[in-house]
Amino acid sequence: MEAVRSDTRPASRLDPGPDPSPLFDPRTYLEGVPHDLIAELRSRAPVHWVDEPSLMGWEAGPGFWAVLSHELVNRVLRDPATFSSHLGGTQIRDPQTAAMLEFVQRMMLNQDPPQHTRLRRLLMRSFTPSAVAELEATIASRARDLVGAVADRGHADFAKDVSAELPLLTLADIMGVPSEDRMLLFDWSNRVIGYQDAEYAVSDAFDPATGTAMARRACEVRAQIRPGADGRLPDPRSREGLADMYAYAHDLAEFKRANPGNDVVSILLAADDAEGGITNEEFETMFFLFAVAGNETLRNGIPGGLWALLQHPSQFSKLLADASLLPRAIEEMLRFMPPVVHFRRTATRDVELGGRDVQAGEKVVVFHVGANRDPAVFAEPDRFDIERIPNDHLTFGAGPHFCLGAHLARRQMSAMLSESLWRLPNLRLDPARPPERLLSNFQHGFKHLPVIWDVPDPAAPIGGGTAT
Repeated sequence: MEAVRSDTRPASRLDPGPDPSPLFDPRTYLEGVPHDLIAELRSRAPVHWVDEPSLMGWEAGPGFWAVLSHELVNRVLRDPATFSSHLGGTQIRDPQTAAMLEFVQRMMLNQDPPQHTRLRRLLMRSFTPSAVAELEATIASRARDLVGAVADRGHADFAKDVSAELPLLTLADIMGVPSEDRMLLFDWSNRVIGYQDAEYAVSDAFDPATGTAMARRACEVRAQIRPGADGRLPDPRSREGLADMYAYAHDLAEFKRANPGNDVVSILLAADDAEGGITNEEFETMFFLFAVAGNETLRNGIPGGLWALLQHPSQFSKLLADASLLPRAIEEMLRFMPPVVHFRRTATRDVELGGRDVQAGEKVVVFHVGANRDPAVFAEPDRFDIERIPNDHLTFGAGPHFCLGAHLARRQMSAMLSESLWRLPNLRLDPARPPERLLSNFQHGFKHLPVIWDVPDPAAPIGGGTAT
């Protein structure tokens, strides 16, 4: 792929050596994360200036600082006073209008303390021990059912037919969404994360005839979303572009306030503290965070972990021989194949970072995929080792925005892989159908991961591994 390099950067930011611009181009990641490029860049300096050229319908942007070392990614994520999530949001691309920026700034993901602290505290209180225990028991049962549904076939698209259902069902439980509406979550997350991917951008898997009245109303709202003067639909990261999701979230909040259950959302909506409870508007933006981040990240994480294991047969055999290694194997999968490529911050003041003079207002983008293979922290970082200790990966972030769902994500990965690895004999990639990656520079994962296995003897005892 020919990289596009701008000549608009100040001379002080032009580095000798490899061109970093492929880090920005979503098409780069169709072939996987460019680890060799990242390693070479990091060996020269831990921070590099990257241009934002006009490509794939995007207008040119001002450029950003790419942070590639474990130490500095940690530093940036733990210092919201200097590196703000709020000033410009957490995506590389700037919101197109001031109104869009104001809208995304309402989301917990795009807030700094103390505003972020209040919402996070309310959410953490909603994950009561009883609610989490119920979720964990259901996760194990559903993973068993999902794998059992395909076990006799001998083949499946692991990403779409097997692993995608588990986070959808778990999110439906967390948010109190009726299970018959769960494919709305699938469509919404696809449209947001994969809006440049031809398949995901038009995701329409939900059948209104099978859903609730809330879902049917959301579909009516979606039908009213019209292209603009340029012929394009509104940006799905905006309220206008995802109006159907916000309509559903509003109706769900109203319903849960009137008919509370024991789900996390009911607990959240009923919560109160000295600063007041959560408003419907705050819930709507939090619903976006759950529906997209809580879904897409794990949908990519589980297939990505399996792919890494299948690429390393000796490690796979070691795990099959000792199921007690699964928790450590999952940490290595998360390090080796993190589903999130990067997150953006904005400098609140002039600051030195990795020998670079970062100016107030400039974008600072931390690359988790770079931090997780930093040789200063990980011995032989490109080696997949399911017994790696220590394993201080940054897949779930660090600091005030450390992923709230990390525990449940690990539980879902454990449940799904425990069932799949030991219940599907001789599990392997399908040689007739290659995997397909998502077109995105933000989420790294597989849309399709075709696998095959030997159909088990129906008389053989059924059981997953022992690590769930």
